[in-house]
Amino acid sequence: MCFMESKENKKIRKKKNTKPSTQAHLPIAEIKEGVVVMKDGTLRSVLMTSSVNFSLKSEDEQNALISSYVGFLNSLDFPLQIVVQSRQLQIKPYIKKLKKLEKEQSNELLRVQIADYSAFITELVDIGEIMTKKFFVVVPYDPASNIKKGFWTRLKGVVTPAFTVRLKEDRFKKRKYDLDVRVRQVVSGLQSMGLEAIQLDTQALIELYYTTYNPDIAFAEELQSVEKIQLENM
Repeated sequence: MCFMESKENKKIRKKKNTKPSTQAHLPIAEIKEGVVVMKDGTLRSVLMTSSVNFSLKSEDEQNALISSYVGFLNSLDFPLQIVVQSRQLQIKPYIKKLKKLEKEQSNELLRVQIADYSAFITELVDIGEIMTKKFFVVVPYDPASNIKKGFWTRLKGVVTPAFTVRLKEDRFKKRKYDLDVRVRQVVSGLQSMGLEAIQLDTQALIELYYTTYNPDIAFAEELQSVEKIQLENM
């Protein structure tokens, strides 16, 4: 039976089929060259840092650390975000490696021992819910708050935010240069406290945000390499 669909029904059906993707609700516009570009045109660099067991230090060492930390904070003229991320220990790659060694092992006794060890580690992590902690320092760059530039220069930098148009390449390069200056300053300050800091590249940033926004899925499904990921245009 043939019938003509009304214009109103067509509009309703089209509206239902054009639901915004999850990416549309995130504050991130894109990630490139190791930099997170936000929808408001600001940039972010993320540093992964080591940690220090403060309680095991002597009193003099503790005072020295506190003094270095205070001096580091006083040397900054921009905000920082310090993030501590706790996640259940992911041993899937390690277990996969053990399974491979088990299959390649010609000695029957060693093969059995590898299998037992693999089962023990898996059970230990499942029962004990062993957690890992990672420490990050987020370095932002906002052209509107860059006090080293004049008011009109800062205003010009935010007239066309990335919310509507992605940053043009020349504008991105200029902002990235200023951001890199801040990153080097932060790394130097962290090193003065005996901490090591590594700036995350594009692949590491995508994995970080993927595991942050999808903790359950990320634990079961590993993210592919950035070259194999086909991003959906907004």
